[in-house]
Amino acid sequence: MTKTVLILGGSGKIGSHSADAFWNAGWQVRHYDRKTGDMTQAAMGADVIVNGLNPPAYHDWARTIPAITAQVIAAAKASGAAVILPGNIYNYGDRPGLLDENTPQTAQTRKGQIRIEMEAAYRDAGVPTIVLRAGNFIDPLGNGDIMSMLIMREIAKGRIAAPADPDILLAYAYVPDWARAAVMLADMRGELASFEDIPFPGHAFTITDLHKVLEARSGRKIKVGAFAWWLMRLLSPFWELAREMHEMRYLYHMPHQIGSAKFERLLPGFHATDLETVMLSGLPADIHPDKMMHPGGQTIIAE
Repeated sequence: MTKTVLILGGSGKIGSHSADAFWNAGWQVRHYDRKTGDMTQAAMGADVIVNGLNPPAYHDWARTIPAITAQVIAAAKASGAAVILPGNIYNYGDRPGLLDENTPQTAQTRKGQIRIEMEAAYRDAGVPTIVLRAGNFIDPLGNGDIMSMLIMREIAKGRIAAPADPDILLAYAYVPDWARAAVMLADMRGELASFEDIPFPGHAFTITDLHKVLEARSGRKIKVGAFAWWLMRLLSPFWELAREMHEMRYLYHMPHQIGSAKFERLLPGFHATDLETVMLSGLPADIHPDKMMHPGGQTIIAE
């Protein structure tokens, strides 16, 4: 029997990789165009909705996130589809250590509280929902992820940026892995509770760990500098993204990783992409150790 997934936000990192993962698993993939389409109509006949919609640059979260949530809930109720959400750790607030489904959600930021309220809306609506909660997303295509926007933004100049102490352990999620896990959970949705909070363990590493791998595999000397939070603070009154990023600065000073017990219990056969591949995925083609640039600019991928 053919299974159908509706992808919301297909041009983003969650939507694009989810579309690939579901397609590769034999699902019929349908995309929603928010500019021209009716979401409820698009959802009719779908078994699962992957909500990859997110306002760019944190724009107007307080208004936009509830509006998107109401739309998705209405579409799910009308179609009977289950919803898969990319959760994050904003909900927990400043809480170092191992984070999992039992960690109290005591957000101290506006965005954290908005995320708590968003998830509660799905739970209260009775819509079958899977929150697949992860750390910092790493997209090998560099689609607005933490590597391209912050850590490796100046890698071509031989330097990376540490958002805090480079020895602080932080949680990361490789988006293609997250998407594969979403498919596996979608296939077993009938065995899950109506609302599931599932931590996605991904990988945890420090900027120091990343630096060592980058130097060893690229054969280049790379400097580690501090991210310019002072500039974000200075620009906050005038630039929305700078203000919103500065609010979440505490996350990079908070040593943490995502608990794996529940995930491994539900998906014991899941195999994550190896750590080194994940770390190297943010490198440009002319720096990546498994690629080389010919004089004419043609990229040759080494076998």
